[in-house]
Amino acid sequence: MSIYDFKVNTIDGKTVELSMYHKKVLLIVNTASMCSYSRQFTELQKLYENHTKQGFEILGFPCNQFNEKEPGNNSEVQEYCKNNFGVTFPLFEKVEARGQTAHPLFEFLTKQAPFQGFDTQTPNGEWMQNFLQEKYPAIYAGDGVKWNFTKFLIDRNGQVYNRYETTTEPFEIQPAIKGLLLE
Repeated sequence: MSIYDFKVNTIDGKTVELSMYHKKVLLIVNTASMCSYSRQFTELQKLYENHTKQGFEILGFPCNQFNEKEPGNNSEVQEYCKNNFGVTFPLFEKVEARGQTAHPLFEFLTKQAPFQGFDTQTPNGEWMQNFLQEKYPAIYAGDGVKWNFTKFLIDRNGQVYNRYETTTEPFEIQPAIKGLLLE
């Protein structure tokens, strides 16, 4: 099984098969435009612009599960991301990224790339770990998506290459993206 076995809905409601991204390197991200981590949209857009001609795509999946930081409807989310962050990479309809109502794509992603913890050697990683353990221990437990802007890097064969947590800035992933693009 690979991500090519899944169907998703675009932000304007059209059903697409992820097989349309066959042989592309993908970064799948659960996003939230009102989250303090939404600043990552800017770096994500730059990564997209820098590498899309080599076969790289970013697939953004808005999610309102974490502190309700994506409250708008799909068209409001799309407009906000475009106007405030210049987002031109594909956005999809709002999904649940964890729990019993999680979209099957995110269930697959988290099974393929279990939670490995936060990098507590960094201030952001330590803060996020403490925040979740204290305020949201149920979210911290298990392998589910922990927060907005969890990123899954997918190779050209539709397999999960790696998972990057919220506190990993998009440009930190660029060496891995470049490596996969060369394969």
